[in-house]
Amino acid sequence: MDASTEQLRTLAAVIDHGTFDRAAAALHITPSAVSQRIKALEEQSGRVLVRRSKPIHATEAGAVLLRLARQVALLEAEAAAELEGGDGTAASPIPLVVNADSLATWVLPALATVPDAVFDITLDDQEHTIDRLRDGTAMAAIGSDPEPVQGCTVSALGTMRYRPLASPEFVARWCPDGWTAERAAVAPMLIYNRKDALQDRYLDALAPGAHPPRHFVPASTEFVAAAVLGLGWGMVPDLQADALVADGRLVVLDEASGVDVPLYWQQWSLHSAALDAVAAAIARAAAAALRPAQPSRGT
Repeated sequence: MDASTEQLRTLAAVIDHGTFDRAAAALHITPSAVSQRIKALEEQSGRVLVRRSKPIHATEAGAVLLRLARQVALLEAEAAAELEGGDGTAASPIPLVVNADSLATWVLPALATVPDAVFDITLDDQEHTIDRLRDGTAMAAIGSDPEPVQGCTVSALGTMRYRPLASPEFVARWCPDGWTAERAAVAPMLIYNRKDALQDRYLDALAPGAHPPRHFVPASTEFVAAAVLGLGWGMVPDLQADALVADGRLVVLDEASGVDVPLYWQQWSLHSAALDAVAAAIARAAAAALRPAQPSRGT
């Protein structure tokens, strides 16, 4: 196939904005022109590339071309920056997908050290971030899967240690005589969202088959705040918990147990000054904030 830059840019706009009309407005062309470009690209590829839903989604074949579209856009922006006398670092947005706890603790300071970069950050559970690489949403991801996505490289960053914590008031009410399987089976539990399996992983080891009440709190900082306020117990990373434990606002329920979550950096196998700069910043910050990493793998 012979996809043009214009067609690829239109495909990315349709997926990013969700409708042909919004893509047309972003590209300053008519909705009819958007439709014609997508139709021509589908005819050239011999595949249906987008699902005409609300919002529009890429098909499996569309995700392949969406990744190509984002790669072309990044390289174009870097080439333009270099021709203008810069260092080749693009001002084009870099789509990243990051787990919430990393974003709330060590990732933002890392990104702040990359000059002139523009980020489009999406949150997802660490066990699901690579889905955004597969569908073309992101150029790079921080997650817990060590297996590289096709066309990507992966580097081990380190591990985040999570421990079961609750407020002193929660402890006094639900487990004054100690944290046991019987108490854990009935004490309210905090869950980040329905993808979050950390609490269940710990609970299955302590009290198999238990189904305590659950509060869903889908924001990292507010999740910790809910624990401090006594709504429930939850698995909190040491990076967020240490200061709260030190000043007595949170109590470790089980000193002997915890969950170590390995984190990996995955990015497209693409020579890009912008992506390389971001990867280096992430690696430096991870080395300072996380426990030691496992060996790297790649494709």
